[in-house]
Amino acid sequence: MQVLFPLPAFPDFVRYLERVKFLVLWRMELTLLSRGMAAAVARMPEYAEPLERDGRVVARYHLVGQHGGAWIYDVSSNEELDRLLGMSPVYNLARYEVHALAEMNPPDPGLTE
Repeated sequence: MQVLFPLPAFPDFVRYLERVKFLVLWRMELTLLSRGMAAAVARMPEYAEPLERDGRVVARYHLVGQHGGAWIYDVSSNEELDRLLGMSPVYNLARYEVHALAEMNPPDPGLTE
């Protein structure tokens, strides 16, 4: 990897360059409402726990007034995101809207000088 600007003074810079954040909005298909769907939703915290611990899920929220969630994934590629979504208990029961996110602030104030 060739870097054309001074490296910021923090140890996770390489991780910063190699990671991508995605906002994933998932909504349940209520037409598929069943005991299986309820069981899948009940398994979501168990699915999320190791991802949060590893830093691959940095935030997760309930969509107020809706059946679903908004999760922010921090992954190395869209392929990793696709794999993680496929492992979700609600994968076949929900609709997904995925948005790649970009940082609004530079990683180091020195980069803007």
